Amino acid sequence: MSEQGKYDITDVVAYMNRLGHEARAASVVMRRVDSGIKNRALQTMARLIDERRDALIEANGEDLVRARANDLSDAMVDRLALTTPRIDAMIEGLEQVTALPDPVGEVDGLRYRPSGIQVGHMRVPLGVIGIIFESRPNVTIEAASLCLKSGNACILRGGSEAAASNRALGEIISEALIMAGLPATAVQVVATTDRAAVGQLITMSEFVDVIIPRGGKSLIARISRDARVPVIKHLDGICHVYIDATADLDMAVNIAENAKTHRYGTCNTMETLLIDAPVAAEVLPRIAERLAAHDVEMRGCERTCALLPQAVTASAEDWDTEYLAPILAIRIVDGIEAAMAHIERHSSGHTEAIITENYSLARRFMAEVDSSSVMVNASTRFADGFEYGLGAEIGISTDKLHARGPVGLEGLTTRKYVVFGEGHIRQ
Repeated sequence: MSEQGKYDITDVVAYMNRLGHEARAASVVMRRVDSGIKNRALQTMARLIDERRDALIEANGEDLVRARANDLSDAMVDRLALTTPRIDAMIEGLEQVTALPDPVGEVDGLRYRPSGIQVGHMRVPLGVIGIIFESRPNVTIEAASLCLKSGNACILRGGSEAAASNRALGEIISEALIMAGLPATAVQVVATTDRAAVGQLITMSEFVDVIIPRGGKSLIARISRDARVPVIKHLDGICHVYIDATADLDMAVNIAENAKTHRYGTCNTMETLLIDAPVAAEVLPRIAERLAAHDVEMRGCERTCALLPQAVTASAEDWDTEYLAPILAIRIVDGIEAAMAHIERHSSGHTEAIITENYSLARRFMAEVDSSSVMVNASTRFADGFEYGLGAEIGISTDKLHARGPVGLEGLTTRKYVVFGEGHIRQ
């Protein structure tokens, strides 16, 4: 029997409490583990995944059969599937995390105080991280690798639709940890599909230091409402691109097309386009032509519809909707003041971009727009941990405390003060 399967899971409260006890104990061990051992565990995971491709695909096949029998949508079935390229991507992801610098133990900001002591900050793990996610079994490996590299223990609760896949991946993770000399309980995959397990996990403040939900808006809203543990999350990705009157219009057309059509189902996809009135008549038809080639439906304000007969009138709800689909809301505005006022009212705080050749306006937009990522002359699709040089991310946070924007290894750590003296006593 695997380490993950040694407990009776019929009593959900008792089961989750045991996982919590084990995770807390493992987190104490993980604080003192050096980078070489962590990297060895990650490399072993990659090797075992490569060696057990057939077993993983067979386990995933059980989930796919059950998903189709339960009439899951084609999109959900696609996200659930473990294909050869996706297994390759899991292995590549482990290799990338292995190559990342380990933030744990870094000391910075050391300075002498008048008393003669030195004061600085040391980066340390958060402790125990609970991660709740849906559908995609590859998240099991992504989450485990990032938590492990940042010196944390974690409890992973995947969706019931991926139960067999997650169980197989959990066994690989446990084996790799043991082979590296680490406690198997440093990464625990919740074995029960009972939804009560989620309710228990998000209230175990004595064991869990932070919860990270990855999934749909309803899941994240429920966890944010009911959790007694701090949550790192974002609810919506209502991202805006504002085209200023001074913009390079060729650039503006290319960025607008990419921000909307590169991928529709991501949280950093543009959902609302704002255009400064003096250039609207020139640039909007060009953008509309590009979007039409992708069958994007355009919903516009009154002035937009006057310029684009093919656009439909936007409702008040459109300005507050994350479509995750080939639909775009468009509004013509009178300058940067009106653009920022619209963003202030309707943005979810994820990502906004300005297209402009005016340095002063660019600086003002960056300073005054209150989102986790603010861009100048670039597509919102760059709001991503890999693109930011983090190597990988556990998710994106629109919160303002602890972590904001893409959350990578550093976001899974915190800082504590360290003080150096030579027998100093306070006078």
